[in-house]
Amino acid sequence: MKAAVVIEKDEHGYYAFCPELEGCQSQGDTFEEAMANIREAIELYVETLTPQERIERLSREIVTTSVEVKVA
Repeated sequence: MKAAVVIEKDEHGYYAFCPELEGCQSQGDTFEEAMANIREAIELYVETLTPQERIERLSREIVTTSVEVKVA
């Protein structure tokens, strides 16, 4: 299964979360570390779900993109 992941860089490193799984989040000093950590967090989180909950939560389509905006 696939899960959506959002990763944000800040002054402390990288923060990652899965919008499909409430409360499923992690962090890392590098992008790669944050990716490895959120993957592990998602795998552990999914183990706590029933098969039906897995289907319901991980079958939603989440699209992340960016838009250009004008700043005055």
